[in-house]
Amino acid sequence: MVKLTRLNHVTIYLNSDLIEHIESTPDTVITLTGGQKYVVLEPAEAVVELIVGFRRRVTHRVTGGEAL
Repeated sequence: MVKLTRLNHVTIYLNSDLIEHIESTPDTVITLTGGQKYVVLEPAEAVVELIVGFRRRVTHRVTGGEAL
């Protein structure tokens, strides 16, 4: 899950496994696999960094910190 901020400044947590694609239009629009769309304040690059960081933490916990 990644923590994001909607345009109305409400915090949401999205399951990064369900993200189909991210657009900058200039707002950041996240489309999930079910077709739901979320517009967030964070730029697309920041969303990707949050996802990568989340997956690193999960991988680190699963592997006990060992490199894969």
